[in-house]
Formats: sequence, structure tokens, C-alpha cells
Amino acid sequence: MSKLTHFNEQGNAHMVDVGAKAQTARTAVAEGYIRMQPTTLSLIKSGGHKKGDVLGIARIAGIMAAKKTAELIPLCHPLMLTRINLDFEIDEATSRVRAEATVETTGQTGVEMEALTAIQIALLTIYDMCKAVDRGMTMEGIALLEKQGGKSGHWRRQNT
Repeated sequence: MSKLTHFNEQGNAHMVDVGAKAQTARTAVAEGYIRMQPTTLSLIKSGGHKKGDVLGIARIAGIMAAKKTAELIPLCHPLMLTRINLDFEIDEATSRVRAEATVETTGQTGVEMEALTAIQIALLTIYDMCKAVDRGMTMEGIALLEKQGGKSGHWRRQNT
């Protein structure tokens, strides 16, 4: 079994030393959903929300969050991100919005946390913008889908 890397030999939290790791192209893809009332989803889809373009604002919030991940999660390394893409799909059948974030860099550590942070903040932004009409929204299915690069290579979530 692998050990937890964010603890030193004495059991104290520390930032992992990535200095000897090779610089490689790294990509991570994450997803998440926000479930809501059909009327709330309709407001988002039609652009009829009084606060404006909900998904457009959530996209910018997610991108900004990915860039600030090291400021939010104590032991994350600050990274020079080379690409952040955040897309949304409206699923009327399940009354959900699906968010997918792809984050890339060339560096010594991966971008999984940045992709997951982008998803969380994008979904929270949708919640914030729509809570006046639907406080019962739920965020669900937040998960890393895929990561590439580094010593551990390519990993893809298997359907479970």
C-alpha cells in the first residue's frame, strides 16, 4: 500500500518535495453535477435569471479557482497553469447541470487538485446565483475522471 505523501517521518504535515521530479506535460479532467428544480434549470437555460448568465459566471469562477488552488488547499504547490477549460451540459431529464474541467501544465507535479477545485467552485457559484429560487440544490458526483503525465503515467476512472 502507498503511504500518504503529505506527512513526514515524524507524522507531521509537510509540502511534498517535487524538486527532483521531471518536468512533464500534465493534464487532469474532473467532473461534477448540481441537481435542482426543473424551474431553476429552465431559468439557467433560457438566460432568464435576474443575476445574468449563470453558466458564464460559473465558468469564470471555476477558472479563477483553479488558478488559486494553492492558496485554498494548504499543501498544494503553486503551479503555472497553461490551460483551463470548463464546460457545462444541461440535462433536463435529470434536472442537473454537469460541469467538466480540464486543466494542463508542464511541471513537476500534477493538476488534479486544480481541476477538482475548478469544479467545486463552479458548482458553488451556480448554487450562489440560484439559491434565491432554489435552496434545495445538491452538488454530487464530484470526481477525477482522468490524469496524464508524471511518473505514475495515465490513469482513467473506470465505470463503477
